[in-house]
Amino acid sequence: MRFRQRRTRRRHQLQVTHQPIYLSRLSADFSGLRLVQLSDIHHGLYTRLDEVERAVELANRLEPDLVALTGDFVTNSPNYIAPVARALGRLRAGLGCFAVLGNHDHRVGANRVAWALEAHGIEVLRNRHVRLRRNGSSLTVAGVDDFSYGADDLRRALRGAIADTPTILLSHNPALLLQAAACGVDLVLSGHTHGGQVDAPRLRSFIGRRGLQVPLRFRHGWEQSGATQLYISRGIGTVVLPIRLRCPAEIPVLTLQGNGHAT
Repeated sequence: MRFRQRRTRRRHQLQVTHQPIYLSRLSADFSGLRLVQLSDIHHGLYTRLDEVERAVELANRLEPDLVALTGDFVTNSPNYIAPVARALGRLRAGLGCFAVLGNHDHRVGANRVAWALEAHGIEVLRNRHVRLRRNGSSLTVAGVDDFSYGADDLRRALRGAIADTPTILLSHNPALLLQAAACGVDLVLSGHTHGGQVDAPRLRSFIGRRGLQVPLRFRHGWEQSGATQLYISRGIGTVVLPIRLRCPAEIPVLTLQGNGHAT
């Protein structure tokens, strides 16, 4: 029994990753903004509710100004929607909590997931944007619906956004990076890949054949295409197999800085 408990703790280890993000268009009013990202929670058989609640508690202890939830809240059954929405409704951030949907959310019922999150104070961005303001400065947070289901519409999401305002795009699938770069988006936040979930080529190939492929050369962390930056979270939960190997679950903390350049 003790051996089994040690394995459970190791499998659901949560790693907090601190990443500075330099945005040349970011005003001094938003410089230093702390953004916490939660992705790929996959509440269900492999990710219990107490593990979701632990991630929420940790996120709140990080004292975010802004929380970004980048999709795949549940796996396989709509019965998990209400509990995970209640748990995520306890997130606290000064500028708000914003979410987009993932492919697993569409699989169990995209509207039901969106309604549940909205009912608990989380704003779901389905091909639209909001403008955050501090003093006289603005920051745009946009979100697109899931790419895998063909529900994304980036141009609609950015319609009416001020051209010289820095823009953060939430997109569950990072495959939109090149399109976002063409539209002048400053930062894309994604999940979907689980970081490969395991760092072992044969097992990673097994999982990849079951839906974790991305048409990009990378699986997690920071990347850049032109002036557009991307951060892919390894996420919280698991799919296919209830394991992570040398690829721990992750809560990224992104600190936005202005008047600099990405390194």
